[in-house]
Amino acid sequence: MKSVVILCVFALQLISNTSFGQLKAYLDTKQFYTDQIGNYVEVYLQFVARSVKFEGKSGGLQGKIAVRIQVSHKDSVHFSDVYILESPLMKDSIVEDFYDVIRFAIPSGKNNLKIELTDVLNPNSKAITTESEIMTKNLNNQISFSDIEVAEFAKKTEESSNFTKSGYYILPRLSNFFPNQLSTLPVYLEIYNSALLSDSQFVLKQEIIQEGSLNGLIEFETFSKHKIAPVVPLIRGIDITNLGTGKYELIYSILDRSKKERARQSYSFERSNDIELNVSMDNIVLDPAFQQSISEDSVIFYLESLLPISRQAEILNIISTLKLKDNGQARKHIQAYWIKTNASKPYDAWMSYKQQVQYVQRIYSNNFQDGYETDRGRIYLKYGSPTTVVQKETSPSEYPYEIWQYNKIGMFSNKRFIFYNPDLVNNTYRLLHSDMIGETKNLGWQAILSKRNTVNGSVDNPDQFNQQHFGGNSNDLFRQY
Repeated sequence: MKSVVILCVFALQLISNTSFGQLKAYLDTKQFYTDQIGNYVEVYLQFVARSVKFEGKSGGLQGKIAVRIQVSHKDSVHFSDVYILESPLMKDSIVEDFYDVIRFAIPSGKNNLKIELTDVLNPNSKAITTESEIMTKNLNNQISFSDIEVAEFAKKTEESSNFTKSGYYILPRLSNFFPNQLSTLPVYLEIYNSALLSDSQFVLKQEIIQEGSLNGLIEFETFSKHKIAPVVPLIRGIDITNLGTGKYELIYSILDRSKKERARQSYSFERSNDIELNVSMDNIVLDPAFQQSISEDSVIFYLESLLPISRQAEILNIISTLKLKDNGQARKHIQAYWIKTNASKPYDAWMSYKQQVQYVQRIYSNNFQDGYETDRGRIYLKYGSPTTVVQKETSPSEYPYEIWQYNKIGMFSNKRFIFYNPDLVNNTYRLLHSDMIGETKNLGWQAILSKRNTVNGSVDNPDQFNQQHFGGNSNDLFRQY
């Protein structure tokens, strides 16, 4: 039995079977290094309790998950394991999420991770499988950082388990979203080979930079001295009580005696904080430039157009303002939004976004949706212009579709979106599938796209009843990037 710890968390990546009652789990990975085994990766798995079947045991309820993991490197299997994971005993019929940590050595470069999970106690649950690439770097013989691991809880310990590193017991947090209920960002990281600096000490710089800004927030900039060592473990709790809503990057840098940067590591996260969201509209003085840029009959339209780029708390604020049906308040809200988004140049940021809204209105609107309300318009406004677009208006077997590919979205690379038009009219393309975290995932997207000439396909076997046809190459186009 593998050791597990109970923890309820949000997650970074969801892997699940789409049918009702099927197993759901969350996945994240981090890279570290030790002299004993070299480069290694930790895989974190969290199991959603409500999706797991539990059986009665003496003293409570317990679930069982069959875990199969395989890591391949250059077409050869580098690591594999199969085991049964037993959950902790759940008492009083209260079941909580539980998770596991898998640790293994890994060669530097491109590695393929494949994980298959099965709920042993649920005969109706089908195995779920996920495959992803892990890009690892050689952390030996150079001044370097491990990945930054954010913790739910950490403490010093002399015990050894899957959850301990460098004398710390750490429960990892899988989500990079921090609501206003959380006031501390606890981070763990390791610094390797600092002795190569040829000095007895080094300086560690910490900074937090808001998305769209070139300068760090001065209140979060710190400098600390540390003694050199093969491995320097660090654990810190950063007070984010007064950090406003937005997307941020936490950056650590190693500086030598001449203040030259020798290594850097970063962690992207999102913050939602009512301190910033609850702006008093009475204190907003309307800027004449903002007023002139929005005609009286388009105020509500432009306030609603902020929804695709807003976080949940801000969406609720926008809806509250819309209910007032007051153009003056709506104008103040738009101006306040861009002051919060880009304090240095709010008007320029607004005008740039306005042009994007006008573009999606012109290209993607239809006779019952404005451009920003459509799936293509939302994705365009949220992530920007795609790097490449493949358009297929006609196909013998498939509905009209478009494939959008982005080289970079924040910290993610090579993300794809496929839209299709099953109605064949009205320019109403819907998001069918994406490999971007947080967006619609549909493992049977090929079967749905080809239903124009396909009957009774299934998610498990999309090609089960596909007719032989010419020109159906959406799968090749989607995977070519």
